[in-house]
Amino acid sequence: MATHLITKLNVSTTKDEEEILAANGYQLINSDLNEGTGQNRVFLWFKKECGLKPVTRIQFSFNDKMKSGLADAGYELVDRDLNAGAGGDAICLWYFYGSTESDIPITSLEVSKDAKEEPALLKDGWERLGCDLNRRAGGKFIYLWVKREKQSYICEITATVDFSSDKQKFDLGFTRVDEDTNRGAHGNYVFLWYRRSTDKSKALTALNVSINFQENVRLQNEDFKKLSINLNSGTNGNDVYAWYLNEGCESQIQNMVLLINPDAWTVYQKAGVNFVDKNLNEGNKGQKMYLAYQ
Repeated sequence: MATHLITKLNVSTTKDEEEILAANGYQLINSDLNEGTGQNRVFLWFKKECGLKPVTRIQFSFNDKMKSGLADAGYELVDRDLNAGAGGDAICLWYFYGSTESDIPITSLEVSKDAKEEPALLKDGWERLGCDLNRRAGGKFIYLWVKREKQSYICEITATVDFSSDKQKFDLGFTRVDEDTNRGAHGNYVFLWYRRSTDKSKALTALNVSINFQENVRLQNEDFKKLSINLNSGTNGNDVYAWYLNEGCESQIQNMVLLINPDAWTVYQKAGVNFVDKNLNEGNKGQKMYLAYQ
């Protein structure tokens, strides 16, 4: 099995870098991460080597504050801007060799550039990473997806309103959903996080969101548990909370996604993916976004 695991990642932003990586045994994912911007070609590369530690987690940073927790937790930085030449946020890729229960080796990578591709990947067990790789650069909504060595489930979710506990969360095996739930709303940087397990009995069974007091009461009565962080923290919008269920015999949650691409909202619903129809930026002028899970 070791031959099928990814052991290194890299990024090229020029023709010369493409040639160097190819000569060093890296394999290309033939999908321009700047597509639609008319700027530099940016490609992701990976290596599979026998007997070496496998990559178990991948994250992205789109501002400097996101970097320190990753660096302190021992993530490897690929020092290339995935938005090179396109304006937008300077996006960096980070990867990690972990050994917690949540660190399940990554066997394959895939890139999506159209909302219509996403539900099928989700249903096939692919995990979508949270950052739009064209963030603020125009162009298409581009996401990286990972496939893991074993079937796994989301066993815990949490949220943060600053960056002070990032290292601790990464150390505990959490993956950060690399998109600010307050995007465009001028509040705190708020991020959702999740932790995975191969143990089906630990899986969460449903997610929900409340945007007013009545919904708080209803979800509490349905035995949902509430995250303590207001996903609208620091804005003048509604109090928005994420809720989860971890009991009952409903289907187990394998993946959750934060949907900021308006095209994705109807595509996911038509495909029968669980779509939580509550805008996480309710009551403010921030970017509309919704949670979905499979």
